[in-house]
Amino acid sequence: MAVPKRKTSKSRRDKRRASNYKAVKPNIMECPQCHEPKLPHRVCSACGFYKNKEVKEVK
Repeated sequence: MAVPKRKTSKSRRDKRRASNYKAVKPNIMECPQCHEPKLPHRVCSACGFYKNKEVKEVK
């Protein structure tokens, strides 16, 4: 069985582990009421609507 000759450095080890990480860009959609950008499945911060119902009052 193969045995490593030298200890793997922290930078080499972490570089290998980091190659599998990929940051995910948030999906932004348009609010059907006010047409402002918002995240899906969340209340619109501009108008306060969610699923065509007013959920919170916005000043």
